[in-house]
Amino acid sequence: MRSSSLLHFSLVIASVHALGTNTVVQEARPKVAAAWYAGWHADTGFPLSSVSWSKYTHLTYTFAETTPDVKVLSLNGSNADLLPQFVSTAHSHGVKALVSIGGWTGSRWWSASVGSSANRTAFVKTVTSFATKYKLDGLDFDWEYPGSQGIGCNTVNSKDTANFLSFIKLLRADPVGKTLILSAATATVPFVDVNGNPSASVSGFATVLDWIAVMNYDIWGPWSPSVGPNAPLDDTCASAELQAGSAVSAVAKWTAAGIPAGQIVLGVASYGHSFRVHRANAFKSGSTTLIPYPQFDASAAPTGDSWDDGAGIDECGNQNGPGGDVNFWGLITLGYLNADGTPKIGIAYRYDTCSQTPYVYNNQTETMVSFDNAQSFGAKGSFIRSKGLRGFAMWEAGGDSRDILLNSIRSSGGF
Repeated sequence: MRSSSLLHFSLVIASVHALGTNTVVQEARPKVAAAWYAGWHADTGFPLSSVSWSKYTHLTYTFAETTPDVKVLSLNGSNADLLPQFVSTAHSHGVKALVSIGGWTGSRWWSASVGSSANRTAFVKTVTSFATKYKLDGLDFDWEYPGSQGIGCNTVNSKDTANFLSFIKLLRADPVGKTLILSAATATVPFVDVNGNPSASVSGFATVLDWIAVMNYDIWGPWSPSVGPNAPLDDTCASAELQAGSAVSAVAKWTAAGIPAGQIVLGVASYGHSFRVHRANAFKSGSTTLIPYPQFDASAAPTGDSWDDGAGIDECGNQNGPGGDVNFWGLITLGYLNADGTPKIGIAYRYDTCSQTPYVYNNQTETMVSFDNAQSFGAKGSFIRSKGLRGFAMWEAGGDSRDILLNSIRSSGGF
């Protein structure tokens, strides 16, 4: 609360669990083609029968939320009754089934859950019992964010990163934990140190995690000073003030901090952010060319598609306006794109060759959307392939339309 055919790729160096250890060793392994599956959308347009199972290697159910009780994970709001069917359906298609622990609203108690030796021991028991109960192949840790605030009312500890690593090491030493696929959904910069700065080294995580999924989205949004790319592939080609993060800079930072490229999965977005941009601010003077990074009217935030979060009070008691999120299918249903993903006649369109992301603008509603299309997913697939990354993970599986995005990144990425 998201090409052209290429020769088949060679298998990259990968990790499997060494018997009798709590570390991950390097051996040949296939790429990861993954997505998060939002259980709450199963009844609002994306049932399990709509998943293109043959195009994924892993699917991750969201979310199991942390709670004030270290012994309890909550599936409230995530269609708990569907989880057993999700797992069995994935297994029947040869797809690994994971569950993500945390999320934007579900990370409030991550810090407390791993904040002491006693709690870490208890939390290992909690997550392994959960994995056993639901016959999971793995767990995805989506802590937003260790050592820094996320939604606004998380428990936070300056030692969060160290405590997180200690917890995963303890989990790897557990008879159940050592058999699980373990991943972590991360920010575009390494976990912070005790001073709140990105850690110089996080190599310890490479020994216990199968991969990290860098959430390269929500880089620009309604909280930003101007319209910008939701999920930029590159920002090193932009001016300094526009370098808010990208896949290129994220991979550089994580690898420099000790995570091998072959253990990085690129998080990609099947949704975009919408902004109210008045006509006078949308176009270059006297033309129909959209302005890069235009100013928007924050007082008149647009509503997104039917899956968008409406205005209301969040879990921290704060009043929020509409989210403004528009899924790829939503861009089609709302009239920005044709069924094949191309811009409709009458919709202004711009493709930013630095960030490798498109923008559309409806002149009548004065709404601009920054999103990803087949071209931008193709560019990200080529990046994954050229950098030797482990693969991709899409937020979320249900945001695509007719597999336009999924097919593009699979093709360019060499899957």
